[in-house]
Amino acid sequence: MADSKGPAATLARRPFRIATPPVSGVLRPRLIAVCTALAVVTFAVFCWSVAVGDYPIALTGVVKALAGIGDPGTLLVVRELRLPRTLVGLLVGVAFGVSGAVFQTMTRNPLASPDMIGLTQGAGTAVVASIVLGWDDGLGLQALGLLGTLLTALLVYALAWKGGATGYRIILVGIGVSWICTSVTDYLVARGGKFQAQAALGWLVGNLNGRDFDEAVPLAVALAVLLPVTLVLTRHLRTLQLGDDVATGLGTSVQPTRLALLLAGVGLVGFGVAAAGPVAFVALAAPQIAQRLAGTAWPPPLAAGLTGGLVVLAADLATRTLIPGTEVPVGIVTGVLGAPVLLWLLIRANRAGSGG
Repeated sequence: MADSKGPAATLARRPFRIATPPVSGVLRPRLIAVCTALAVVTFAVFCWSVAVGDYPIALTGVVKALAGIGDPGTLLVVRELRLPRTLVGLLVGVAFGVSGAVFQTMTRNPLASPDMIGLTQGAGTAVVASIVLGWDDGLGLQALGLLGTLLTALLVYALAWKGGATGYRIILVGIGVSWICTSVTDYLVARGGKFQAQAALGWLVGNLNGRDFDEAVPLAVALAVLLPVTLVLTRHLRTLQLGDDVATGLGTSVQPTRLALLLAGVGLVGFGVAAAGPVAFVALAAPQIAQRLAGTAWPPPLAAGLTGGLVVLAADLATRTLIPGTEVPVGIVTGVLGAPVLLWLLIRANRAGSGG
């Protein structure tokens, strides 16, 4: 019977290897150094992304324009035409990275990212339904995407509840709900007309084309509120990794804390998906990359957010520089980059399950 378990089942059951919450002074300087380095590199890629286009601008010109210095033409190109798209990409990456770290740490499973437990699929179903069935005249795609994420999260949590909602049940229920949402979405796309299907697929793949401050401002406000809340709750994430009984013994109210973390993570996912669509694999890969850079036993949320922002910016930059004259959706590039990370996690789990 043990041989019949696949790598995904092995990984779903295997927690992170943690003995005590990692609060030693040995790890903290490295985490600070990693976050600082990530912030510097992310800012450099941010400026580079703003500089690239039909009207090239020097990096020094971009920095001056961001500070409000420069000729009117450069200020117009930087602050009005290119800044909104790049800012949305950065904020979406940060939101997905932090939410992925929250879910992976809370459930003690590296597969428990929003796009693996149905949250982004739920948003996609809501948006596609609005496009195909003509419901988008009132709320708009952003509000519908956020609403779909919230409803899916409540459904997963309710179905996983059995005297409490453990991380293992959330993962299994989330996988089932994600496939249901995907099937409904596929049916709606097949039912819709040609132009409706094109609009739906353009949003589902994850896209920064045409984004402006209407998408950037709500996402920035959401991050300003939810990111500090998430960072404050990080200490509870560490105790939850030790199991519900140990966390209770250490004074943590397990279910209220888990619900608060779930709502914070869902809010980050919802606003991120509403701004740019379900950009694939960022919430899965960014926490794993950040964890290994920081050398911690858990994905640090701030480092994961910076890594997510860097991944999305780099992917968007690649779409505009590697294939000139095309506007490839950013979700395609992140999918290509994230798929090997998922395969690596599954191979690693398979070796662990077989004793290798």
